[in-house]
Amino acid sequence: MKKHCRFFIMTILAITVLFVINIIYGAVTIPINSIVDILCGNNNTNESWAYIILQTRLPQALTAILCGGALAVSGLLLQTAFSNPLAGPSIFGINSGASLGVAIVMLSFGGSISAGTVSITGFFAVLMAAFTGAVAVMAILLVFSNIVNNNVMLLITGIMIGYISSSAISLLNFFATEEGVHSYMIWGLGNFGGVSMAQMPLFATVTIAGLILALLLIKPLNAVLLGEQYAENLGINTTRLRNCLLLVTGLLTAVTTAYCGPIAFIGLAVPHIARMLLKTDNHSYLIPGTIFTGAAISLLCNIICVLPGDNGIIPLNAVTPIMGAPVIIYVIINGRHQ
Repeated sequence: MKKHCRFFIMTILAITVLFVINIIYGAVTIPINSIVDILCGNNNTNESWAYIILQTRLPQALTAILCGGALAVSGLLLQTAFSNPLAGPSIFGINSGASLGVAIVMLSFGGSISAGTVSITGFFAVLMAAFTGAVAVMAILLVFSNIVNNNVMLLITGIMIGYISSSAISLLNFFATEEGVHSYMIWGLGNFGGVSMAQMPLFATVTIAGLILALLLIKPLNAVLLGEQYAENLGINTTRLRNCLLLVTGLLTAVTTAYCGPIAFIGLAVPHIARMLLKTDNHSYLIPGTIFTGAAISLLCNIICVLPGDNGIIPLNAVTPIMGAPVIIYVIINGRHQ
């Protein structure tokens, strides 16, 4: 118990320190006393500095916390439900569905959606397309979940949906303009800067609601760890539980991918990092621990992205595999020797 308390204290401390670094450090050097004045609402500070802190760095840091926690817990839920250490949001094709939605809008319709007299362009068109694509794949998986009773078969179905989406994206890229391909590629690199302060209440509300739903699944997930038969003997409907898991992970993955793009490895690697640090499979500790660990790692990735300073920003999906791939390799090698 003391060990777990120490872990949560250290993780919260790490999140706090990394959050402060995210606010302080960036391409533009801003004095710390000016940053404090801006955050305290002092109107006599430099307007451009105030805009950078309040409209760029602060929402970016908050997005990293929420997105990291959401993707990490999604991976944990899927790995537990399907008893597969390599299960993650991207494996089930939810990311691919969002990517296909964006590809259709960017590559086929030039970045705009029109329906009669209503026309949506730019960021909102991309946001709507990504969310619609992710929700569509989630709906297909829910249908198959009630048809296929085998977890392995459902996992394979998700992988096949991902392949079909990737194939469709390749065809759209082949026939698209150079400008369209470039725009789509930039979106696909991932970015925590996709949520403005005006959009933050909606993004935060949906994400936090998904995280609360994940916490409500602690008891049945602990029962499933002992086997599906044991869980059913306790009165848990495993099919309904699997549908709830797909709904929660689908919601969290859809909203994070819609706003931030398809972010790799956080959902796959962070649950294993949390398990190694906590040394437990008890979801009472593991779910909140994974959320906090995901938030801390996402903040760290965001700091690494802005390290070049004046020379530009490193794409997020160029950083996350560096953090995540060694963890997955370790899990695979460790699994072979058990």
